[in-house]
Amino acid sequence: MLVIFDCDGTLIDSEIIWAKATIEVFAEEDLEMELDEYNGTYAGMTNREIIQQIEEEIERSLPHDIMQRIEDRAMQKIEKLEVIEGAHELLDMLDYPRCICSNTGSEMLEANLRRTNLWDRFRPYVYSAMEVGTKAPKPDPNVFLHAASTLDVAPDQCFVLEDSVHGVHAASEAGMRVIGFIGASHTYPGHGEHLMDAGAETVIRRLVDLPATLEALKEWQDK
Repeated sequence: MLVIFDCDGTLIDSEIIWAKATIEVFAEEDLEMELDEYNGTYAGMTNREIIQQIEEEIERSLPHDIMQRIEDRAMQKIEKLEVIEGAHELLDMLDYPRCICSNTGSEMLEANLRRTNLWDRFRPYVYSAMEVGTKAPKPDPNVFLHAASTLDVAPDQCFVLEDSVHGVHAASEAGMRVIGFIGASHTYPGHGEHLMDAGAETVIRRLVDLPATLEALKEWQDK
């Protein structure tokens, strides 16, 4: 059995940083958006996908430098990056092999995991979707299938912890079982329901509840 973690918004509380940075930059372009609205619509998407979708919705192009401005704004806030409560305690409790599958680039993944003292708890089993396999990001199952193949575990023996609808879709499409996570700062009303509708079998709010949840789902599978 393999336990696969998303990273942003699941292990580290970074989704809220990028959400706030994006909303601030959008406001400079006369695009007003509430935080819950942004999180409910765009959580788990790459910046490029978000910009493309918004341009389609507003039927005009945004400035060519907007993604760089969002990244620069987020980097100003990144020093406040924190590990999600219970992450280290969970990893102390978890007996199964584990890895990370994320849409974030590998350099930023490593930097953020080092900031939160998580890098040594996963390396080298940290996979960036756009750098492995077909290079397709979630909601494509690419990164999950790559991890399962690399670690020689059948997809149906993998459990995935995800905080985004895109991630849940990707893991489900890969033939894996998914647990939704709604315990980070970017969670929003209806978050759990959205994850369940996307294919999560259950949701948890506390990371330390994951081991017991895994055992319960595994027992149900074995019956």
